[in-house]
Amino acid sequence: MPSSQEEEIREGKFFAIISYVSFLCIITLILKKDNKFALYHAKQGLVLFVMEVAAFILSIIPFLGWLIGIFGYALFLLISLWGIIQASLGVHVRIPVITEISEKVVL
Repeated sequence: MPSSQEEEIREGKFFAIISYVSFLCIITLILKKDNKFALYHAKQGLVLFVMEVAAFILSIIPFLGWLIGIFGYALFLLISLWGIIQASLGVHVRIPVITEISEKVVL
């Protein structure tokens, strides 16, 4: 018989995974806000999404912007892939800086 934590992870795994795909974190925040595992990843996905939008806005700056855009997008892609892998394994991954910010998010 699986424990309640294992059951919660199993039920929230799909939503935790999609939380790292751009704005899809909002779906998780709406549909699975009572699932602690999914909510943990959704908050990190939300912070990551806001940082992606900020990088996009900064990428508009002449000359320096394309550099910010390229490195920002590459970094966020790698972080998202890492988050997807960890969520699919059922792990509460701590992403430096992003986790610290996401823990302060109150919904």
